Amino acid sequence: MTTILQINTSLFSEGGQSSQLADTLVSQLHAARPDSRVVVRDLARDPLPHLDASRFLALIAKPEARTPEQAAVVAESDALIAEIRGADVLVLGLPMYNFGVPSQLKAYFDHIARAGVTFNYSANGPVGLIGDRKLYVVAARGGQFTDTPWDTQTGYVTQFFNFIGIRDIEFIYAEGLNISPELKQNSLAQAREQIERLAA
Repeated sequence: MTTILQINTSLFSEGGQSSQLADTLVSQLHAARPDSRVVVRDLARDPLPHLDASRFLALIAKPEARTPEQAAVVAESDALIAEIRGADVLVLGLPMYNFGVPSQLKAYFDHIARAGVTFNYSANGPVGLIGDRKLYVVAARGGQFTDTPWDTQTGYVTQFFNFIGIRDIEFIYAEGLNISPELKQNSLAQAREQIERLAA
């Protein structure tokens, strides 16, 4: 059975444009694989704490030296990592806020990037330990930034997932959503057309 993990990062939860487009993609992927299981992690509805010194120290503490509080932090991280390991397909809904990724997504990344668990350093550089699987990134943006220096998301998200071992990544962009109603309508339509082709 195929497991599809949908990660929503919009501040507006399922109401965000990126989440709605991710919903469309997941629905079509599920229709193409009727026996698939869908898991949704909504980082606005169920936010993770941002990384601070105590959480960082908990994540790097040796198991035998962890306090009960540190063990709880590690258990939360372990659950997030197990969720990714258990997924065959990932769908990330990604809005752009102030030229970057949502801080909720950064907090998520900080909880799943763990040396010896999701990556290792070797003599030849970092080695991802998650294992490759398909990742779709549905990016919704108010302006038009693709292929410009203003696009800080594509490289960062690609680099992070490559770092933990996920390299099969496909981006779907809906841009210019705040420029004009006409551009918004056309951009969303183009994104849905791309989604339909990818899910076929």
